[in-house]
Amino acid sequence: MSTTGPMNAKDLLALVDARGLTHVKVGVADGDGVLRGKYMSRDKFASALEKGFGFCDVVLGWDSNDQLYDNVSFTGWRTAFPDAALRLLPETARDLTLEGDMIFVLAEFTGDAEAVCPRGTLRRVLDRAAGLGFSIKAAAEFEFFLFEETPHSVRDKGYRKLTPMTPGFFGYSVLRSGVHAELYADLLKLGQDMRFPIEGLHTESGAGVLEAAIEVCDALEAADRAVLFKTMTKIFAQRRGLMASFMAKWSKDWPGQSGHLHMSLLDKKGRSAFHDPDRPGGMTDVMRWFIGGQQALMPEILAMVAPTVNAYTRLIPGFWAPTEATWGVENRTCALRVIEGGPKSQRVEYRVSAADINPYVALAAAIGSGLWGVENRIEPDAPVAGNAYAMKHPAKRALPRSLGEAAARLSRSKPAKEVFGAAFVEHWAATRDWEQREFDKAITDWELSRYFEII
Repeated sequence: MSTTGPMNAKDLLALVDARGLTHVKVGVADGDGVLRGKYMSRDKFASALEKGFGFCDVVLGWDSNDQLYDNVSFTGWRTAFPDAALRLLPETARDLTLEGDMIFVLAEFTGDAEAVCPRGTLRRVLDRAAGLGFSIKAAAEFEFFLFEETPHSVRDKGYRKLTPMTPGFFGYSVLRSGVHAELYADLLKLGQDMRFPIEGLHTESGAGVLEAAIEVCDALEAADRAVLFKTMTKIFAQRRGLMASFMAKWSKDWPGQSGHLHMSLLDKKGRSAFHDPDRPGGMTDVMRWFIGGQQALMPEILAMVAPTVNAYTRLIPGFWAPTEATWGVENRTCALRVIEGGPKSQRVEYRVSAADINPYVALAAAIGSGLWGVENRIEPDAPVAGNAYAMKHPAKRALPRSLGEAAARLSRSKPAKEVFGAAFVEHWAATRDWEQREFDKAITDWELSRYFEII
Protein backbone atom coordinates (compact mmCIF):
# COMPACT_ATOMS: atom_id res chain seq x y z
CA MET A 1 0.00 0.00 0.00
CA SER A 2 1.38 3.41 -0.97
CA THR A 3 0.32 7.04 -1.36
CA THR A 4 0.47 6.95 -5.14
CA GLY A 5 -2.76 8.93 -5.36
CA PRO A 6 -4.99 11.17 -3.25
CA MET A 7 -6.33 9.49 -0.10
CA ASN A 8 -9.10 10.11 2.41
CA ALA A 9 -8.46 10.39 6.15
CA LYS A 10 -9.56 6.85 6.94
CA ASP A 11 -7.32 5.21 4.33
CA LEU A 12 -4.39 7.44 5.23
CA LEU A 13 -4.53 6.50 8.91
CA ALA A 14 -4.82 2.84 7.91
CA LEU A 15 -1.65 3.23 5.84
CA VAL A 16 0.16 4.81 8.79
CA ASP A 17 -0.80 1.85 10.93
CA ALA A 18 0.05 -0.69 8.24
CA ARG A 19 3.55 0.71 8.10
CA GLY A 20 3.87 0.80 11.87
CA LEU A 21 4.78 4.49 11.82
CA THR A 22 5.10 6.15 15.21
CA HIS A 23 5.14 9.62 13.61
CA VAL A 24 4.02 11.41 10.44
CA LYS A 25 5.64 14.53 8.99
CA VAL A 26 3.35 17.49 8.32
CA GLY A 27 4.02 20.88 6.79
CA VAL A 28 2.40 24.18 5.81
CA ALA A 29 3.68 26.88 3.48
CA ASP A 30 4.38 30.29 5.00
CA GLY A 31 4.15 33.60 3.16
CA ASP A 32 7.38 33.08 1.26
CA GLY A 33 6.44 29.54 0.27
CA VAL A 34 8.86 28.03 2.80
CA LEU A 35 7.52 24.75 4.21
CA ARG A 36 7.29 24.90 7.99
CA GLY A 37 6.40 21.69 9.78
CA LYS A 38 7.13 18.98 12.32
CA TYR A 39 6.89 15.28 13.09
CA MET A 40 3.51 14.46 14.67
CA SER A 41 2.88 11.31 16.74
CA ARG A 42 0.47 8.74 15.34
CA ASP A 43 -2.24 9.51 17.93
CA LYS A 44 -1.85 13.27 17.53
CA PHE A 45 -2.00 12.81 13.76
CA ALA A 46 -5.21 10.79 14.05
CA SER A 47 -6.74 13.53 16.19
CA ALA A 48 -5.59 16.24 13.78
CA LEU A 49 -7.12 14.43 10.82
CA GLU A 50 -10.47 14.58 12.60
CA LYS A 51 -10.37 17.89 14.45
CA GLY A 52 -7.50 19.90 13.05
CA PHE A 53 -4.57 21.18 15.07
CA GLY A 54 -2.87 24.36 16.21
CA PHE A 55 0.38 25.89 14.99
CA CYS A 56 1.93 29.13 16.28
CA ASP A 57 0.66 31.94 14.06
CA VAL A 58 4.16 33.40 13.93
CA VAL A 59 4.49 31.31 10.76
CA LEU A 60 2.39 34.05 9.11
CA GLY A 61 4.10 36.80 11.09
CA TRP A 62 7.78 36.44 10.17
CA ASP A 63 9.92 36.57 7.07
CA SER A 64 12.07 33.92 5.43
CA ASN A 65 14.82 34.75 7.95
CA ASP A 66 12.51 34.24 10.96
CA GLN A 67 12.43 37.99 11.65
CA LEU A 68 9.13 39.36 12.93
CA TYR A 69 7.18 41.78 10.74
CA ASP A 70 6.57 45.11 12.44
CA ASN A 71 3.67 46.21 10.24
CA VAL A 72 1.08 43.43 9.92
CA SER A 73 -2.28 43.52 11.69
CA PHE A 74 -2.93 39.77 11.69
CA THR A 75 -0.39 38.86 14.36
CA GLY A 76 2.47 40.31 16.41
CA TRP A 77 3.64 40.93 19.95
CA ARG A 78 0.32 42.62 20.76
CA THR A 79 -1.55 39.34 20.11
CA ALA A 80 1.04 37.25 22.04
CA PHE A 81 1.40 34.86 19.06
CA PRO A 82 -1.38 32.35 19.80
CA ASP A 83 -1.90 29.13 17.88
CA ALA A 84 -3.70 29.41 14.58
CA ALA A 85 -6.01 26.62 13.47
CA LEU A 86 -4.98 24.32 10.63
CA ARG A 87 -6.60 21.41 8.85
CA LEU A 88 -4.66 18.46 7.52
CA LEU A 89 -5.19 17.65 3.84
CA PRO A 90 -5.14 13.84 3.47
CA GLU A 91 -5.44 14.15 -0.31
CA THR A 92 -1.94 15.71 -0.33
CA ALA A 93 -0.26 12.77 1.43
CA ARG A 94 2.97 11.58 -0.18
CA ASP A 95 5.56 8.89 0.38
CA LEU A 96 8.55 10.82 1.71
CA THR A 97 11.02 8.43 0.14
CA LEU A 98 13.96 10.56 1.24
CA GLU A 99 13.10 9.32 4.75
CA GLY A 100 12.28 5.65 4.15
CA ASP A 101 8.64 4.76 4.91
CA MET A 102 7.83 8.22 6.24
CA ILE A 103 4.64 9.94 5.02
CA PHE A 104 4.38 13.69 4.42
CA VAL A 105 1.07 15.58 4.56
CA LEU A 106 0.34 19.22 3.77
CA ALA A 107 -1.93 21.46 5.84
CA GLU A 108 -3.55 24.85 5.41
CA PHE A 109 -4.73 27.54 7.81
CA THR A 110 -8.37 27.87 8.83
CA GLY A 111 -10.33 30.27 11.01
CA ASP A 112 -9.12 33.86 11.11
CA ALA A 113 -5.80 32.87 9.53
CA GLU A 114 -7.50 31.53 6.41
CA ALA A 115 -7.90 35.07 5.04
CA VAL A 116 -4.12 35.49 4.77
CA CYS A 117 -3.18 31.85 4.12
CA PRO A 118 -1.38 31.50 0.75
CA ARG A 119 -3.03 28.17 -0.09
CA GLY A 120 -6.40 29.42 1.10
CA THR A 121 -6.08 32.46 -1.14
CA LEU A 122 -5.51 30.29 -4.20
CA ARG A 123 -8.42 28.07 -3.20
CA ARG A 124 -10.72 31.13 -3.01
CA VAL A 125 -9.63 32.17 -6.50
CA LEU A 126 -10.40 28.69 -7.80
CA ASP A 127 -13.81 28.81 -6.10
CA ARG A 128 -14.38 32.05 -8.00
CA ALA A 129 -13.53 30.24 -11.22
CA ALA A 130 -15.98 27.46 -10.37
CA GLY A 131 -18.67 30.07 -9.79
CA LEU A 132 -18.06 31.31 -13.33
CA GLY A 133 -18.35 27.77 -14.67
CA PHE A 134 -14.64 27.05 -15.12
CA SER A 135 -12.04 24.65 -13.77
CA ILE A 136 -8.36 25.35 -14.24
CA LYS A 137 -5.38 23.25 -15.26
CA ALA A 138 -1.92 24.56 -14.42
CA ALA A 139 1.75 23.64 -14.27
CA ALA A 140 4.95 25.25 -13.06
CA GLU A 141 8.46 25.07 -14.46
CA PHE A 142 11.50 26.12 -12.48
CA GLU A 143 15.09 26.97 -13.29
CA PHE A 144 17.51 26.40 -10.42
CA PHE A 145 21.28 26.44 -9.93
CA LEU A 146 23.20 23.57 -8.36
CA PHE A 147 26.42 24.31 -6.51
CA GLU A 148 29.21 22.17 -5.10
CA GLU A 149 28.67 23.84 -1.74
CA THR A 150 27.17 23.19 1.69
CA PRO A 151 25.15 25.43 4.03
CA HIS A 152 28.39 26.02 5.96
CA SER A 153 30.64 26.68 2.95
CA VAL A 154 28.36 29.32 1.40
CA ARG A 155 28.35 31.20 4.68
CA ASP A 156 32.10 30.85 5.13
CA LYS A 157 32.54 32.32 1.64
CA GLY A 158 30.08 35.13 2.29
CA TYR A 159 28.03 33.78 -0.67
CA ARG A 160 30.81 34.85 -3.05
CA LYS A 161 33.01 32.82 -5.40
CA LEU A 162 30.68 29.84 -5.22
CA THR A 163 31.41 26.74 -7.30
CA PRO A 164 28.60 25.70 -9.68
CA MET A 165 28.13 21.97 -10.21
CA THR A 166 29.22 22.41 -13.85
CA PRO A 167 30.97 25.31 -15.64
CA GLY A 168 30.05 27.27 -18.75
CA PHE A 169 27.00 27.89 -20.90
CA PHE A 170 25.58 24.46 -21.77
CA GLY A 171 21.87 24.90 -22.56
CA TYR A 172 20.00 21.67 -23.39
CA SER A 173 23.29 19.80 -23.09
CA VAL A 174 23.26 16.07 -23.75
CA LEU A 175 26.89 16.06 -22.61
CA ARG A 176 26.15 17.50 -19.16
CA SER A 177 23.06 15.34 -18.57
CA GLY A 178 24.96 12.27 -19.70
CA VAL A 179 27.85 12.89 -17.31
CA HIS A 180 25.40 13.40 -14.42
CA ALA A 181 22.85 10.83 -15.58
CA GLU A 182 22.52 9.18 -12.18
CA LEU A 183 21.65 12.47 -10.50
CA TYR A 184 19.05 13.25 -13.18
CA ALA A 185 17.56 9.77 -12.86
CA ASP A 186 17.34 10.03 -9.07
CA LEU A 187 15.59 13.42 -9.27
CA LEU A 188 13.13 12.14 -11.87
CA LYS A 189 12.39 9.13 -9.66
CA LEU A 190 11.87 11.39 -6.65
CA GLY A 191 9.30 13.33 -8.66
CA GLN A 192 7.43 10.13 -9.50
CA ASP A 193 7.63 8.79 -5.93
CA MET A 194 6.39 12.03 -4.38
CA ARG A 195 3.73 12.81 -6.98
CA PHE A 196 5.29 15.89 -8.56
CA PRO A 197 6.11 14.10 -11.84
CA ILE A 198 8.67 15.95 -13.93
CA GLU A 199 7.67 16.20 -17.58
CA GLY A 200 11.00 17.60 -18.74
CA LEU A 201 14.43 18.04 -17.15
CA HIS A 202 17.41 19.63 -18.90
CA THR A 203 20.30 22.02 -18.50
CA GLU A 204 19.62 25.70 -19.10
CA SER A 205 22.11 28.28 -20.35
CA GLY A 206 24.40 28.96 -17.43
CA ALA A 207 26.84 27.31 -15.05
CA GLY A 208 25.16 24.51 -13.15
CA VAL A 209 21.60 25.55 -14.00
CA LEU A 210 18.79 23.07 -14.65
CA GLU A 211 15.17 23.49 -15.65
CA ALA A 212 12.39 21.18 -14.54
CA ALA A 213 8.85 21.27 -15.92
CA ILE A 214 6.25 19.65 -13.67
CA GLU A 215 3.34 17.81 -15.29
CA VAL A 216 0.02 19.64 -15.68
CA CYS A 217 -2.86 18.94 -13.28
CA ASP A 218 -5.65 20.76 -11.44
CA ALA A 219 -4.41 24.18 -10.32
CA LEU A 220 -4.46 23.61 -6.55
CA GLU A 221 -2.56 20.36 -6.91
CA ALA A 222 -0.16 22.14 -9.29
CA ALA A 223 0.69 24.62 -6.55
CA ASP A 224 1.15 21.81 -4.01
CA ARG A 225 3.48 20.07 -6.45
CA ALA A 226 5.48 23.25 -7.02
CA VAL A 227 5.96 23.91 -3.29
CA LEU A 228 7.00 20.32 -2.69
CA PHE A 229 9.32 20.29 -5.71
CA LYS A 230 11.28 23.29 -4.48
CA THR A 231 11.73 22.00 -0.92
CA MET A 232 12.43 18.39 -1.85
CA THR A 233 14.92 19.40 -4.55
CA LYS A 234 16.86 21.36 -1.94
CA ILE A 235 16.86 18.36 0.39
CA PHE A 236 17.76 16.04 -2.48
CA ALA A 237 20.75 18.25 -3.39
CA GLN A 238 22.07 18.75 0.15
CA ARG A 239 21.98 15.01 0.83
CA ARG A 240 24.38 14.70 -2.13
CA GLY A 241 26.81 17.41 -1.04
CA LEU A 242 25.23 20.00 -3.35
CA MET A 243 23.05 23.06 -2.87
CA ALA A 244 20.09 24.10 -5.02
CA SER A 245 19.17 27.77 -5.22
CA PHE A 246 15.85 29.17 -6.46
CA MET A 247 16.88 32.81 -6.18
CA ALA A 248 15.56 34.97 -9.02
CA LYS A 249 19.13 36.02 -9.88
CA TRP A 250 22.21 34.99 -7.92
CA SER A 251 24.89 36.66 -10.07
CA LYS A 252 25.04 39.55 -12.49
CA ASP A 253 27.10 37.35 -14.79
CA TRP A 254 24.34 34.80 -15.40
CA PRO A 255 20.71 34.97 -16.52
CA GLY A 256 18.02 34.93 -13.87
CA GLN A 257 16.01 31.88 -12.87
CA SER A 258 12.43 31.72 -14.06
CA GLY A 259 9.40 30.16 -12.42
CA HIS A 260 7.03 30.27 -15.37
CA LEU A 261 3.39 29.27 -14.86
CA HIS A 262 1.17 27.65 -17.49
CA MET A 263 -2.61 27.68 -17.22
CA SER A 264 -5.76 26.93 -19.17
CA LEU A 265 -9.51 27.05 -18.49
CA LEU A 266 -12.02 24.23 -18.99
CA ASP A 267 -15.78 24.65 -19.18
CA LYS A 268 -18.36 22.67 -17.21
CA LYS A 269 -18.15 19.81 -19.71
CA GLY A 270 -14.38 19.59 -19.41
CA ARG A 271 -13.74 21.18 -22.80
CA SER A 272 -11.12 23.86 -23.43
CA ALA A 273 -12.49 27.35 -22.89
CA PHE A 274 -9.38 28.75 -24.59
CA HIS A 275 -9.23 26.90 -27.90
CA ASP A 276 -10.92 27.96 -31.14
CA PRO A 277 -9.03 26.85 -34.26
CA ASP A 278 -10.92 29.34 -36.42
CA ARG A 279 -9.83 32.45 -34.47
CA PRO A 280 -6.50 34.36 -34.53
CA GLY A 281 -3.96 32.59 -32.36
CA GLY A 282 -6.48 29.80 -31.80
CA MET A 283 -7.97 31.98 -29.04
CA THR A 284 -11.56 32.10 -27.83
CA ASP A 285 -13.10 35.31 -26.49
CA VAL A 286 -12.64 33.87 -22.99
CA MET A 287 -8.91 33.43 -23.53
CA ARG A 288 -8.57 36.92 -24.98
CA TRP A 289 -10.37 38.47 -22.01
CA PHE A 290 -8.36 36.31 -19.61
CA ILE A 291 -5.15 37.72 -21.10
CA GLY A 292 -6.66 41.19 -21.04
CA GLY A 293 -7.17 40.92 -17.29
CA GLN A 294 -3.69 39.53 -16.72
CA GLN A 295 -2.17 42.34 -18.75
CA ALA A 296 -4.22 45.09 -17.13
CA LEU A 297 -3.59 44.02 -13.52
CA MET A 298 0.03 42.82 -13.81
CA PRO A 299 1.54 46.20 -12.81
CA GLU A 300 -0.82 46.35 -9.79
CA ILE A 301 -0.24 42.81 -8.49
CA LEU A 302 3.42 42.34 -9.42
CA ALA A 303 4.37 42.06 -5.73
CA MET A 304 2.49 38.74 -5.67
CA VAL A 305 4.59 37.25 -8.51
CA ALA A 306 7.87 39.11 -7.95
CA PRO A 307 7.93 38.82 -4.13
CA THR A 308 11.57 39.53 -3.30
CA VAL A 309 13.95 42.45 -3.72
CA ASN A 310 16.14 40.15 -5.79
CA ALA A 311 13.32 39.43 -8.26
CA TYR A 312 13.59 42.93 -9.72
CA THR A 313 17.22 42.44 -10.75
CA ARG A 314 15.94 39.83 -13.22
CA LEU A 315 13.40 42.11 -14.92
CA ILE A 316 15.78 43.80 -17.34
CA PRO A 317 15.92 43.78 -21.16
CA GLY A 318 17.73 40.98 -22.91
CA PHE A 319 17.72 38.45 -20.06
CA TRP A 320 14.64 36.43 -21.02
CA ALA A 321 12.41 38.29 -18.57
CA PRO A 322 9.75 40.94 -19.34
CA THR A 323 9.96 44.61 -18.48
CA GLU A 324 6.37 45.58 -19.39
CA ALA A 325 2.99 43.88 -19.24
CA THR A 326 3.03 42.68 -22.83
CA TRP A 327 1.63 39.63 -24.60
CA GLY A 328 2.17 37.81 -27.85
CA VAL A 329 1.56 34.52 -29.59
CA GLU A 330 4.61 32.25 -29.20
CA ASN A 331 6.68 35.28 -28.17
CA ARG A 332 9.21 34.73 -25.39
CA THR A 333 10.09 38.43 -25.16
CA CYS A 334 6.65 39.12 -23.65
CA ALA A 335 5.29 38.80 -20.13
CA LEU A 336 2.42 36.64 -21.39
CA ARG A 337 2.98 34.04 -24.08
CA VAL A 338 0.02 32.45 -25.82
CA ILE A 339 0.88 28.89 -26.76
CA GLU A 340 -1.19 27.68 -29.67
CA GLY A 341 -2.30 24.08 -29.60
CA GLY A 342 -5.19 21.72 -29.72
CA PRO A 343 -8.03 21.49 -27.21
CA LYS A 344 -5.67 19.94 -24.64
CA SER A 345 -2.69 22.26 -25.04
CA GLN A 346 -3.95 25.80 -25.80
CA ARG A 347 -2.73 27.84 -22.84
CA VAL A 348 -1.08 31.01 -21.59
CA GLU A 349 2.40 31.08 -20.06
CA TYR A 350 2.88 33.66 -17.31
CA ARG A 351 6.54 34.55 -17.81
CA VAL A 352 7.11 37.41 -15.40
CA SER A 353 7.40 35.11 -12.38
CA ALA A 354 10.79 33.87 -11.19
CA ALA A 355 11.86 30.75 -9.31
CA ASP A 356 11.56 32.58 -5.98
CA ILE A 357 7.74 32.69 -6.06
CA ASN A 358 5.37 31.34 -3.49
CA PRO A 359 3.51 29.09 -5.96
CA TYR A 360 0.16 29.48 -4.18
CA VAL A 361 0.30 33.26 -4.27
CA ALA A 362 1.72 33.52 -7.78
CA LEU A 363 -0.89 31.17 -9.25
CA ALA A 364 -3.61 33.03 -7.38
CA ALA A 365 -2.36 36.27 -8.95
CA ALA A 366 -2.06 34.90 -12.47
CA ILE A 367 -5.43 33.10 -12.42
CA GLY A 368 -7.33 35.70 -10.39
CA SER A 369 -6.34 38.58 -12.67
CA GLY A 370 -7.33 36.52 -15.71
CA LEU A 371 -10.75 35.70 -14.23
CA TRP A 372 -11.24 39.39 -13.45
CA GLY A 373 -10.59 40.03 -17.15
CA VAL A 374 -13.20 37.44 -18.16
CA GLU A 375 -15.78 38.86 -15.75
CA ASN A 376 -15.23 42.39 -17.07
CA ARG A 377 -14.51 41.43 -20.70
CA ILE A 378 -11.19 43.26 -20.68
CA GLU A 379 -9.64 43.56 -24.13
CA PRO A 380 -5.84 43.28 -24.27
CA ASP A 381 -3.57 45.42 -26.43
CA ALA A 382 -2.65 44.19 -29.89
CA PRO A 383 -0.29 41.21 -29.59
CA VAL A 384 3.41 41.96 -29.88
CA ALA A 385 5.13 40.54 -32.96
CA GLY A 386 8.93 40.56 -32.78
CA ASN A 387 11.18 41.87 -30.02
CA ALA A 388 9.07 43.40 -27.23
CA TYR A 389 12.20 44.89 -25.65
CA ALA A 390 12.83 47.05 -28.71
CA MET A 391 9.32 48.54 -28.79
CA LYS A 392 7.68 51.42 -26.97
CA HIS A 393 4.65 50.40 -24.94
CA PRO A 394 1.94 52.46 -23.20
CA ALA A 395 3.02 53.91 -19.87
CA LYS A 396 0.25 52.01 -18.07
CA ARG A 397 1.96 48.72 -19.05
CA ALA A 398 5.22 49.58 -17.26
CA LEU A 399 6.02 47.27 -14.37
CA PRO A 400 7.17 48.54 -10.97
CA ARG A 401 10.96 48.67 -10.76
CA SER A 402 11.31 47.72 -7.10
CA LEU A 403 9.53 45.60 -4.53
CA GLY A 404 8.65 48.66 -2.48
CA GLU A 405 6.96 50.30 -5.46
CA ALA A 406 5.15 47.05 -6.28
CA ALA A 407 3.92 46.66 -2.69
CA ALA A 408 2.56 50.19 -2.71
CA ARG A 409 0.75 49.57 -6.01
CA LEU A 410 -0.78 46.38 -4.64
CA SER A 411 -1.99 48.02 -1.44
CA ARG A 412 -3.92 50.60 -3.51
CA SER A 413 -5.42 48.15 -6.01
CA LYS A 414 -9.21 47.90 -5.82
CA PRO A 415 -9.38 44.93 -8.23
CA ALA A 416 -6.81 43.06 -6.11
CA LYS A 417 -8.89 43.56 -2.96
CA GLU A 418 -11.99 42.40 -4.84
CA VAL A 419 -10.33 39.25 -6.21
CA PHE A 420 -8.01 38.21 -3.36
CA GLY A 421 -9.70 39.81 -0.36
CA ALA A 422 -8.80 43.02 1.42
CA ALA A 423 -7.26 41.17 4.38
CA PHE A 424 -4.88 39.23 2.16
CA VAL A 425 -3.88 42.28 0.11
CA GLU A 426 -3.22 44.34 3.24
CA HIS A 427 -1.17 41.54 4.80
CA TRP A 428 0.82 40.65 1.69
CA ALA A 429 1.61 44.26 0.76
CA ALA A 430 2.80 44.89 4.32
CA THR A 431 5.11 41.85 4.25
CA ARG A 432 6.61 42.95 0.94
CA ASP A 433 7.08 46.49 2.25
CA TRP A 434 8.95 44.94 5.22
CA GLU A 435 11.16 42.99 2.83
CA GLN A 436 12.07 46.17 0.95
CA ARG A 437 12.82 48.04 4.18
CA GLU A 438 15.07 45.22 5.37
CA PHE A 439 17.04 45.52 2.12
CA ASP A 440 17.21 49.31 2.43
CA LYS A 441 19.23 48.84 5.64
CA ALA A 442 21.88 46.77 3.86
CA ILE A 443 25.27 47.95 2.63
CA THR A 444 26.00 46.05 -0.56
CA ASP A 445 29.32 44.87 -1.98
CA TRP A 446 28.72 47.22 -4.91
CA GLU A 447 28.52 50.23 -2.58
CA LEU A 448 31.66 49.24 -0.70
CA SER A 449 33.76 48.67 -3.81
CA ARG A 450 32.50 51.87 -5.45
CA TYR A 451 32.62 54.33 -2.56
CA PHE A 452 34.83 53.03 0.26
CA GLU A 453 38.08 54.59 -0.95
CA ILE A 454 37.36 57.10 -3.71
CA ILE A 455 34.53 59.22 -2.34
